[in-house]
Amino acid sequence: MSFDQNALESLRIERAPDAPEPSGGESSPIYKWLIAIVLLLAIAAAAYALLRDRSIEVETVTAVATSGGAPGATAVLNASGYVVARRQATVSAKVTGKIAELHIEEGMEVKEGQLLARLDDTTVKPLYELALRQLEAARKELQEIEVRLAEAERNLRRTSQLREDKLVSEAQLDQAQSEVAALRARLEASRSQVKVAQGTVRVREQDLDDLRVRAPFDGVIVSKDAQPGEIVSPMSAGGGFTRTGIATIVDMDSREIEVDVNEAFINRVRPNQRTEAVLDAYPDWVIPSHVINVVPTADRQKATVRVRIAFDELDPRILPQMGVKVTFLEDRPAEATASARPSVRVPASAVFEDGGTSYVWRVRDESVERVAVRTAGRRDNQIEIIAGINAGDVIVARQVEGLAEGAPVKIAKR
Repeated sequence: MSFDQNALESLRIERAPDAPEPSGGESSPIYKWLIAIVLLLAIAAAAYALLRDRSIEVETVTAVATSGGAPGATAVLNASGYVVARRQATVSAKVTGKIAELHIEEGMEVKEGQLLARLDDTTVKPLYELALRQLEAARKELQEIEVRLAEAERNLRRTSQLREDKLVSEAQLDQAQSEVAALRARLEASRSQVKVAQGTVRVREQDLDDLRVRAPFDGVIVSKDAQPGEIVSPMSAGGGFTRTGIATIVDMDSREIEVDVNEAFINRVRPNQRTEAVLDAYPDWVIPSHVINVVPTADRQKATVRVRIAFDELDPRILPQMGVKVTFLEDRPAEATASARPSVRVPASAVFEDGGTSYVWRVRDESVERVAVRTAGRRDNQIEIIAGINAGDVIVARQVEGLAEGAPVKIAKR
């Protein structure tokens, strides 16, 4: 097959010798800058990751505002004791009987007069119903005597009129008078019988009410000591199958502290003296409190004197029978207390010394800064700080090697 050479030549595209290349020319600097920026970002990310990996891991604590007392108050005495409820009662029935209903559980709040339990009334209820019927019979008998007495009095008046007219004998008049007198006597006796029946009903009502056990005051059930079907008695029985109590109720508004103070130091305690209590369950929680009084007797076996202490403010976390440590504070003038600055408490391990200057490491924005502080005293492994940091500041809990001003840190997970 032959081709026309001239036709093929006419299809060739002629290119100018100085035509620019598509990938070169004016766009090359833009691509170079983009590549440089990407490289710089990569280097910065690598440097950040490297520095982050070098962050010092630290444990932190939060500065807590002091709850009461003037900053810098000096402790004069320490003692330990327990939280007690001044008002509590083991509730029992007034009579011996079997529990038919029980309406309580531990932790339930109850109001004064609220029904807690009911004993079986199989024996008492029929006696109450019998007393009601006897009262009804006595009242009907009284009504009958009143009717008969009214009739006898009318008959006496007619007989007296007839006697004046000499129409009846003197004996008939005497008989009518005797009938009225007898009915009047029976009326008084019947009235007394009604009162006796009413008294019997009241006694049976009280017997029924004694089968209902009610709360003696507002409080919380802390112990459920019996179950339906068990026998309860207000007196201790010889066997082990009779309960003497149904439940124990505690008035939570009567919580206070009782501590035993060595009699050699009781002269340091005074009524209304400021104290600080720390529950064993919450060792970082300082509770403001004050002395109620000193019980005027000593235990010669332990050589101690009991001291009652009241909480300045009650809290649901404070439970009866919790262990507590109490610090008795010195008395300070009212002017000093009013002018005292707010203070915070931190663990003693978070405060460091350098050349006689106290300081802490405060954590901010994933780095630490050294902050000089002024301390006021130390109690229960806690240091009181009156200047330098505020409540809520996060500080390093203990010294870590490599800490310096501005050093990056990361908080250790607990």
